[in-house]
Amino acid sequence: MAVAFTFPGQGSQAVGMGKDLADAFPEARRVFEEVDAALGENLSKLIWEGPEETLTLTANAQPALMAVSLAAMRALEAPGFSLKGKVAYVAGHSLGEYSALAAAGFVSVGDAAKLLRTRGNAMQAAVPAGEGAMAAIIGLEQADVEAACAEAAKGSVCQVANDNGGGQLVISGAKAAVELAAKLCTEKGAKRALMLQVSAPFHSALMAPAAAIMREALASVAKHAPVVPVVSNVTVTPTSDPDEIARRLVEQVTGRVRWRETVEWFGANGVSSLYEVGAGKVLSGLARRINRDIATGAIGTAAEVEAALAALG
Repeated sequence: MAVAFTFPGQGSQAVGMGKDLADAFPEARRVFEEVDAALGENLSKLIWEGPEETLTLTANAQPALMAVSLAAMRALEAPGFSLKGKVAYVAGHSLGEYSALAAAGFVSVGDAAKLLRTRGNAMQAAVPAGEGAMAAIIGLEQADVEAACAEAAKGSVCQVANDNGGGQLVISGAKAAVELAAKLCTEKGAKRALMLQVSAPFHSALMAPAAAIMREALASVAKHAPVVPVVSNVTVTPTSDPDEIARRLVEQVTGRVRWRETVEWFGANGVSSLYEVGAGKVLSGLARRINRDIATGAIGTAAEVEAALAALG
C-alpha cells in the first residue's frame, strides 16, 4: 500500500520548532541557513527564540513553517531516503503546498522562502486591517454553511475557505458578513461558530490582489517537474506539470483548501499511511477524523526522523 507525505499550514508554528533537527542533522541546519540567506535576515533566531507574536505574523510564519518541513525532509534524506520510489504523493495545507513542492523539487528552498515571504506580505496587504475576518464552523453540513454565507454576503464577500474535515469548515470574507454568517450557522444548528484570531480573510475573493502578485512571483522563479505528483488544494487531483502547478498555486490564494477531500482522495487511491512532515500534528489529527483506515505518522523531530527511517526503509 502507498505512502503519502503531507505538510502543515499556518497555525502549526511554535517557538523552538525545528531546533532539535538543526542540532542533530547538519543537512537540516543547512536548510535554515539557506532560508536565512534567501530572506537576508536571521529567521532561524526568530523560529527558535521568538517572540511568538512576531513568529506568528503571516509573513514570518509561512517561510518558517516551510523551513522546518524542509529541514525534516533533508534529515530524512541524509542516509539515502528518497521521495521517488518511497512516496506516491505529496500535498500540503495552504502554505504547506509550497513545502510539499519544495520537498519534491519543484522549486529550491531559497525560492520557496522568498515566494512565501511575498505571499505572506501580499495576503496581509490585500485587505486593510479590521475589514476582513474568518470563522470556524463546527458541526454543520457544508450545504447549510454555504447557504449561510450566501445569505450573509449580500453583495459583499463571504465564502467557505477551508474544508478541514471532521465537521470543521472555515469561512472567510468581509468582517460584517462573516460575523452574520457565523450567527446564522449557530441558528442553523452548528455546535460552535468561533471567530478566528487571524490577520486577513485568507482563501477568499478579497485576496485577489495577492493572487495577482503571486502570479508574477511564480513566473519569475525556476520551476521543475516534481519527483512525485502533488495533490492540489484547489482541484484535489495530482499533477507533475510545472505550469499547471503554478496556475493552481495562484488559484489557491482565493480558492478553497479542500483538505477533507484530499484525505478522502488518498484513501480512494491506495494510500494507507500519511506522514505529516514538519511542525505539529494538526494534519494527523484531521486525517484520523476523516479516514480512520489511514495510518498517520509525524516527521518533525530528530526522534521522529529516526522512527520514520526505520518504518519506511
